[in-house]
Amino acid sequence: MDDARDGAPISAIVISYFTGPVLARCISSLRRQAPVGEIILVDNGNLKGDVDKAVASDGDGAPVHVLSGHGNIGFAAACNLGAAKAKGEFLLYLNPDAIMPEGGAAQLLANSAALERPWLMGPKLVDPDGREQQGSRREVLTPWRAFVEAARLYKLAPQHPYFRRFNLHTHECPEDVIELPTLSGACFFLPKEDYDRIGGMDERYFLHVEDVDFCLRFAKADGRVYFNPHVDVTHFKSSSRANPIKIEARKTAGVIRYFNTHFSDAYPRPFLWLVAMTLWALFGLLFIRRGAAKLLRMARLRLRSGSRATRLARKLFDRRSSR
Repeated sequence: MDDARDGAPISAIVISYFTGPVLARCISSLRRQAPVGEIILVDNGNLKGDVDKAVASDGDGAPVHVLSGHGNIGFAAACNLGAAKAKGEFLLYLNPDAIMPEGGAAQLLANSAALERPWLMGPKLVDPDGREQQGSRREVLTPWRAFVEAARLYKLAPQHPYFRRFNLHTHECPEDVIELPTLSGACFFLPKEDYDRIGGMDERYFLHVEDVDFCLRFAKADGRVYFNPHVDVTHFKSSSRANPIKIEARKTAGVIRYFNTHFSDAYPRPFLWLVAMTLWALFGLLFIRRGAAKLLRMARLRLRSGSRATRLARKLFDRRSSR
């Protein structure tokens, strides 16, 4: 692995799994960040040539180190693998379908200078149209809050504190850096020493919920979690070619694992069972809905194909009859 760029304190880490062409934009945006001394690309699996194209897309800036050959080890384990290889004082994690704005890394670094250690900071995530994205700011995820979301109890009394929602993106965005319970794993920034201090990501989570778990463990270890509205990171979402049903299944299993890990003493076991059953029931409905939609698309395709074949046969018959 080549040396990092001299004097640049940040190691940027990108986890890629069949990301596609957006990966090149992500890498290019990180290379333009002056405080980024190296970019570590953890290749969990990509189409042949995609990683080479992304790395070769823009030769200037920080060097890119590709870690590959380990297969798809999951997001949490890949985050830990990248951190173990990082040489910088700070770690900047960025999803491969996200773009760091010009000067974004420098802004995060500057705003963190006055913070007491240990700290964890996340930027404002925005959709391509500029609107703040769901998941950018979040409350602590508890079994009750998950039940409120799943059963849509928040519709009964939207302003009641017992029915507060998990995601806060619909609330007015703060004007300055503030403490918040939970950030998104799509982009976060912290000292490497603080990441190592709590043992990094919990590798029992394969995909999703590991960021929610990380923020809660960070806070339990006397760390502070901050949201930075001064940096807008564009997140395109859903760029990976991974099976969406498998993703939702892993997310559901991850949430239930998270509840059993952190809230088994605070909540009655029957209520945790109720939450788990509700989440799996919602996953089942999603599975049925997506399956039905796929069958409907196939039926329509066959119907259109059949109609075209019928029209073609009629044309051939009319031609022969006119001879």
